[in-house]
Formats: sequence, C-alpha cells, structure tokens
Amino acid sequence: MDTSTTPRVAIVTGAGTGIGRAAALALLKDGWQVVLAGRRPEPLAAVTAESGAGSRALAVPTDVSDAASVQDLFAAAVAQFGRVDLLFNNAGMSNPPGPFEDWTPAQWQGVVDVNLTGMFFCIQQAFRTMKAQSPRGGRIINIASVIGAMGNAGQANYAAAKAGMMGFSKSLAR
Repeated sequence: MDTSTTPRVAIVTGAGTGIGRAAALALLKDGWQVVLAGRRPEPLAAVTAESGAGSRALAVPTDVSDAASVQDLFAAAVAQFGRVDLLFNNAGMSNPPGPFEDWTPAQWQGVVDVNLTGMFFCIQQAFRTMKAQSPRGGRIINIASVIGAMGNAGQANYAAAKAGMMGFSKSLAR
C-alpha cells in the first residue's frame, strides 16, 4: 500500500470545543479524514459543519471514561475510513466547584476517569488498531497540562490525573 497517496485518518477526542476543536479543524484543513469524539453531539455537529469537510469528518459521540464507548469509537473509525494513523488524545475535564474537602468521591473519580482512565482506554484501542492495520503503526499525541507537573491550588484531582497521564505517556514511549 502506498501511504503517500492514502488519506491519513485521525481520531480527536474532546473535539467539540477548545484545543480538540482547533486540532480537528486544522487536521481537516490539512486534508486528513477526522473522527471527532466528544460526549455532546451538538458541538461535534457544529465543528463538522464548520469544517465544510463533508464525508472526511465523522462525529462519534463518545464517553472516553467508558471502555465500550471507546471501543465503539475506534470501530466506527475503522468502518468508515479503514484505519487510524493518529490519536489526538485530548478529552478532559476540570475539578468540581467548591473546596477540596467538600468533593464527593464521585466528583473526584469523574475527573480521574475522564483525564486518566479515558486516556488509557483510548491509547489501548489505538495500540490494538494500529498493530492490526496494514501498514502497521501510527502516532499518539496526549494533551496534558503544566498543572500536572507543577500542581495548582484548587485543582488537586486534575493535577493528579494529568501527572499520571504524563508518567503513563513517558513509560509507553520507552
């Protein structure tokens, strides 16, 4: 297979807003086929429409904190475009409002599940997909935060999850 003429395929998580939206639009502008993933279908549809990319953009509502939802995301990407060349792992959420001592276990876990466990689920599926395709391989970009390295007042679970993401990324790279 001559990959120089094969359209490149990317999955962008958190594609409905912020950095994910900007990345998805830039990739589409550069000619990539892009699967836009996020929890809310409306922002994904808006980005898809704004891109004017037509069938090169596929919106797949996805909860990255749910392994089955991530499996479905990668299955949809392969069914539509045949492969995955790039995972732009960007989905994330911030801390719940209020003082740390008032957070519930569910509030703590929700941030960790999206920012750290969701990243794990996406990377695991990317490894499986990229190893099975021909030609094999691809790239993974994990979006972390300086807060994961330095911490920040009032953002304990976000900082912990992003620090975990950085450590996990470094370990996989080795």
